[in-house]
Amino acid sequence: MAESFNGKYFSINDPNGVNTVIYRINRTAKELQNQYPKYTAERLLSSEEINQNGTKKTFYVDYPEPEGEDLVFLSFTNDKVVVNTGKLKDDKVKITKSPVPIKFDTIYSETPTEYKSFKYTPNLKRPITIIDPETTEEVKPMLYLDEKTDEVKGKCKLKPYKSYFAFEIGDQNN
Repeated sequence: MAESFNGKYFSINDPNGVNTVIYRINRTAKELQNQYPKYTAERLLSSEEINQNGTKKTFYVDYPEPEGEDLVFLSFTNDKVVVNTGKLKDDKVKITKSPVPIKFDTIYSETPTEYKSFKYTPNLKRPITIIDPETTEEVKPMLYLDEKTDEVKGKCKLKPYKSYFAFEIGDQNN
C-alpha cells in the first residue's frame, strides 16, 4: 500500500554567494500557550540544483494549513543576513508587506558560551533558532530536564571568536 504525501513545494533562485534558508512559523495551540512558547520556527527541507547563475532551491512544506503558512526567509551572504517574511497560500508564495515580528541578534563571545536556557513544546519544537552564518546550519541545542520546573529545556554551546545569528518569533506588541 503506497503512502500518500500531503504537501506543497516551491522554488527560489539564489545568486552565487547567497544561501537562503526558510522557516515555517508554527503557532502553539491556544490551550498550551500559558505553558509553552506561543510560536516556534521549523526549518523547511530543501533540495538544490546548481546552475550557471547560482543555485535553484526547492523547499517542501508538509501538511500545509488551509489558511496558509507564514514563512521567514533568511538569505546569508559573506557579511550580512537579509530577513524577509512571506505567506504560502494555495500554490503561491507572496512576500508580505507587513512583516511578522522577528527579534534577531548577532551573538559573539571570546570565550566558550552557553546561550540561554529555553523551553520546548511537547513535540520538541523551540522558540529560538541559532544559526552559524558561515554554513547556515542550525546550532543543535543540548536537551536537559530542569529538575526545578520538571520541563525539557535546551542550551546551545557556542564556540569562541565566532558570530552566530539568532532569531525568535514574537507578537506585534512583544
